[in-house]
Amino acid sequence: MTLAELENFLSRWGKERYRARQVSRWIYQRFAEDFMAMTDLSKSFREELSRECLISSPPAERVETSSDGTEKFLFRLEDGETVESVLIPEEDRRTLCISSQVGCALRCGFCATGAMGFRRNMTSAEIVHQVCFALKRLAEKRERLTNVVFMGMGEPLENAREVSKTIAILLSQFGFGISGKRVTVSTAGVVPAMLALAEEFPVSFAVSINAPTDALRSALMPVNRKYPLKELVTVMKSIPLRSDRKVTAEYVLLGGVNDSEKDACGLARLLKGARVKVNLIPYNAHEHGDFTSPSGETVNRFRDVLLAAGIQAITRERRGGDIRAACGQLRGAAQAKTP
Repeated sequence: MTLAELENFLSRWGKERYRARQVSRWIYQRFAEDFMAMTDLSKSFREELSRECLISSPPAERVETSSDGTEKFLFRLEDGETVESVLIPEEDRRTLCISSQVGCALRCGFCATGAMGFRRNMTSAEIVHQVCFALKRLAEKRERLTNVVFMGMGEPLENAREVSKTIAILLSQFGFGISGKRVTVSTAGVVPAMLALAEEFPVSFAVSINAPTDALRSALMPVNRKYPLKELVTVMKSIPLRSDRKVTAEYVLLGGVNDSEKDACGLARLLKGARVKVNLIPYNAHEHGDFTSPSGETVNRFRDVLLAAGIQAITRERRGGDIRAACGQLRGAAQAKTP
């Protein structure tokens, strides 16, 4: 529940609004999993909460650790489905990559999640739990979570209602208290939902471009047939940006497919005049894909073309590849259990 929902819920019990703030802080800031631990609430109130409510706290069914320190968590949901999230440690940051759907309906040709098809949307409780789990894990090492990115399994904006509730909890001072600029929503370009979310929350956006032309992008990303590049870039330019922030354009480089100098020049023309930075992502191979990663020389040449055109561009460092936790590799692979 968002704070507003929790206030409304408890008001039906005749409770004051500040009680919702107390409960919210216990769950999201003190990691309480038992209402009886909420010692600044009366015993009768705690007993009532225990009878009527639940704080979900399923453990990770599997934890894998990469040689670079990246951790991948597999969670089994109540109906037996599984999802994955990834915790990425860097010098001054701890970034959690979370899932928002079981599978994905968009079927981008280079993505392992798309290859498994779409199973269902995740609830806000299931999405938020990934953050709670990571926070508790980091707290044990006296570390804190700095960034949350909706770049795990699924298209966040195809599950906009539950993702919006999650973001409200992430940003709330009575929830996780994370700054909007440290919450990034990655999307394949679901245009109407992008605009609505940008107007509601001061979060950052990362948009998967992956091709300089509609013909190539439609072949790689079927969603382009509904929301073509011109419409998508127009929306990217219209997103209200605070201070010096930019929209991130994500570009997965596929060897011999979209990585030529001509492709780079086309991308530069496409993004001209937009406040963007380009994340170049060399393709991360997985057993469900038929593409290859370009050479380092090809990646550098592509980046140099963008830089020469005045467009900020960086090559994303590959993290967690040895545990299949890199970009495009998440699949929630686990033996299914009968619900």
